[in-house]
Amino acid sequence: MNHSRQCIYVFIAAEDERVKITFNKFNLRGAPPECNHEFIDLYTEIDDPVKELIETPFGGRYCGKTLPRTRISMYQTLTISFYSDASTVTPNAFQGTYEFVNASKYSIGTPAPSSICTFTVYHDRKKEGLFVSPTYPGVYPKNLHCQYRFLGRAGQRVRLEFMDFDLFYGGPHCPFDHVKVFDGKTKNDPLIGTYCGQRRNLMVYSSAENLYVEFNTLRRTADTQNRGFSGFFEFSEGFVNLAFIGKYDAQHIRGTECDQKILSKQESNGTVFSPNWPFLYYANIVCRYYIYGMKDAQYLEKVRLEFDKFEIPSKDEECNEAYLKLYLQGQEERNAVDEYDHVFCGETTPPTLVSDGPRLMLIFSSGSSQGKGFKARYTFETDYRVPGTPSPNRTCHFIYKSESSKTGDFNSPRYPSNYPSSLYCQYVFKGLPGEQVQFVFNYFKTKSSLISSHGYNEMCTEDWIEIYQVYPSSRENKFGRYCSRTAPGPIVSDVGVHDMKVMLNTDNSDVASGFSATYLFFPSKPKFSDCGGNITGTSNGIIISPGFPSPYEPHQQICNWYITVQQFHKVLLSFDYFLIEGDPLERGCPGAVVRVWSNLSLPPMELCGERMTNQTHQILSSSSELKLQFVTADKAVGSGGFRAIWTEVKEAATTCKDLLCERSRFCISSTLRCNQISNCGFDDDTDENNCTKEVSMDIYLVVGLSVGAAVFSMLALCAACHRKRKRRGDNVPAFEHRPQPPREAPSMHLISMESV
Repeated sequence: MNHSRQCIYVFIAAEDERVKITFNKFNLRGAPPECNHEFIDLYTEIDDPVKELIETPFGGRYCGKTLPRTRISMYQTLTISFYSDASTVTPNAFQGTYEFVNASKYSIGTPAPSSICTFTVYHDRKKEGLFVSPTYPGVYPKNLHCQYRFLGRAGQRVRLEFMDFDLFYGGPHCPFDHVKVFDGKTKNDPLIGTYCGQRRNLMVYSSAENLYVEFNTLRRTADTQNRGFSGFFEFSEGFVNLAFIGKYDAQHIRGTECDQKILSKQESNGTVFSPNWPFLYYANIVCRYYIYGMKDAQYLEKVRLEFDKFEIPSKDEECNEAYLKLYLQGQEERNAVDEYDHVFCGETTPPTLVSDGPRLMLIFSSGSSQGKGFKARYTFETDYRVPGTPSPNRTCHFIYKSESSKTGDFNSPRYPSNYPSSLYCQYVFKGLPGEQVQFVFNYFKTKSSLISSHGYNEMCTEDWIEIYQVYPSSRENKFGRYCSRTAPGPIVSDVGVHDMKVMLNTDNSDVASGFSATYLFFPSKPKFSDCGGNITGTSNGIIISPGFPSPYEPHQQICNWYITVQQFHKVLLSFDYFLIEGDPLERGCPGAVVRVWSNLSLPPMELCGERMTNQTHQILSSSSELKLQFVTADKAVGSGGFRAIWTEVKEAATTCKDLLCERSRFCISSTLRCNQISNCGFDDDTDENNCTKEVSMDIYLVVGLSVGAAVFSMLALCAACHRKRKRRGDNVPAFEHRPQPPREAPSMHLISMESV
């Protein structure tokens, strides 16, 4: 009881040696970090063997079953302190080996007098050599500050190749232990990179003749056992001359032998060359070219590459040794260098290539051969991400031809991402004679400050689209302007119109996700093949949706009604039933729409939903003509439809020879009095007042009762004749005159698509 012991092992090397210890067995009682019963303390930074251990840096305490990693002393002395409170200690507690190793490999160059790990390496004294951390491969000490300065002569470059690199990893920015490499003589020169963690085949080149390296470790309490680094340095005039990079807008990537990056200056262009162009390139070099277009909230570009010269001799047709590999899909972002899109060698000039996105990368490997290499021209083009044939001048102008594709999609630039600001785009659709064009919008949202009003025509002052019919004479007729969340309803060009145009305009502030739509070229149908017709020669009527009062069917259909009244009269149109899928305020009318042209030379009103406003409940034409259109798309779900009443009126007449409506002040035909239809307009019952002898019935009920009464009368007459023949009387009574039913039902002026 209360028995403990402590053993001290001190290893002292010769002047030109270091101490190396390696543990082969380790089984001490206890668990880190407390290690209450048995432990080993290590001291590897003892600069004076007679110095008290408490005055030297502490190298760590270890217990348990995990072997401590190899240690190498910083100076000539290394000490192990073993403690145990057990009465008996077996040989199985720990066992290891020690070795006195040559210290010359830790002397990198000319040492600084004040530091154990600061050296200057001169090219004329040591052109190449080993480059290691102060105690490699042993665990490196804490609180280290080492500097390595490599000084070459003009025309030379310096290369560092790290074969082993193992530092504590504190995060991607290496805030703790790290190696920093600077492109020059001091740390005031440009930084090439900061490195930590574990790296394999890390290679760094200077841009000129000098290189400066710092190795720093923190004074921390965390127990880490990393090896440090082992590398190789070399001064040489044979590394690639970087003059071929700076001829245009390319920039050498610091730390590489000949890698370069080219960044767009917005639709800029330039030329890339193989190293040493126009002379033979060097053997056994690898150069990477990163060509990046713009990609931000405002701009998006792709890269076009056209080759002028190409000569890369290779020993095999598979281009395994010398080659030029092209990456068009940004594979370098995920380090997928094996997933190249094209590989070229030989003397055949490659075709023109265009990247899929804003990134294009080339890898040139010369192998053991030599050749003239390549010369290629790059061009940054704006990538609108719009399907269609772009214009040759690379503006936001796209063409869709029926002879190329009868159907397809088109969208705002960069959809579903936000479109750029300050943009003007045109989409031109060219059909063949005898065709019509249809648009169906599947998504629609532009930036707008509108809150309570739907985005249509004069309401759209910020970002908007406009849709036009283009007649064979080149005359254009606008369907309308749309913005905010008001998606255009299905649009079909008139019979005889096979060209259409869509324009997108955005201002210089704020953006939105835009639109996505489908186009279709289809053979023209007869003018009134689905429904509709020309209405003339009557003073009023009723227009109903297909199948009304049943819901309209959920498929594509087009109905056009053209109403023409007497000269100097107008058409008054009002809806007494309206239920069309869609919502003008929230999403527009993408599946089905009712359009009303009160003026045939101006865009129509576009109606859907289930509520009418004061402006849409009653519509008055500007002349003696009015057009009403009902269009549904294949994606329609079907709804109740509509019933519209139209009336020929004169407006604000001072004298009216017919019937003057008291509230609306319309003058209508006197034949429309008491016809059970409100022809005076919304909220005016002048034409239906004082109709005491009339019974207000549904038109279908009136017709049914009339037919029933006629059938009943005919049956009664037949029965009476049969009784008279049975009597066989000699005298035939005189014919009794009875009131006759009307020859036809009172005219309701009901006009449907079947009646026109």
